[in-house]
Amino acid sequence: MPAPAGWSLGEADVGQIEQGLERALRTRSVPSSTEARLRFLLATHRGSTRTVATVLGVSQRTVQRWVTKKPGARRPPGPLQVRAIEEAVLARWQPRIRARRRAQSEAEGFVFHTRARFRFAAPAGSSDDPRVRWITQYLPGEVARELFAARDAGAGEQQQTVIPARALGHAYCREWGRRAHGLHTVFSDVEFADFSIG
Repeated sequence: MPAPAGWSLGEADVGQIEQGLERALRTRSVPSSTEARLRFLLATHRGSTRTVATVLGVSQRTVQRWVTKKPGARRPPGPLQVRAIEEAVLARWQPRIRARRRAQSEAEGFVFHTRARFRFAAPAGSSDDPRVRWITQYLPGEVARELFAARDAGAGEQQQTVIPARALGHAYCREWGRRAHGLHTVFSDVEFADFSIG
């Protein structure tokens, strides 16, 4: 997806938009330790190490070694398995709440909070020096719908960044089309991105 006319995109920090969306959809923090995540998966699957093993693509004995309380018998999961455990937990964390908050944001919009580098440039070539700015701006539901659709389609961070960037240009810089019609905006170096829903 190319950047829209009037926008230039730099290298955004990997995952800032994605992480912000994930935070907005949750009302409770995901367990931070691998041990706590394994406990959650076991609780979700009624204590079945066999089911958890199937979910993670490992043997039942492997899961049993990860969670055993026998002294000296426990074996920690490796890096690839730690990542698989994290992904399995994220996929199962607060599904009804996530769906409700997503539907709310798509219907009512959200407030976008970001710290990123902005520069305003006039068509004739004059420009302000780029500088890091804190921005807090309401964006409508259509932006949320576009952003979630892009994420669902597997869009990368830079592609996702185009969507709030374009919306900020219209809402924040041009006041919803009421001024600065020829103003072009550079949006890059996203340090932080968060979304307030409801």
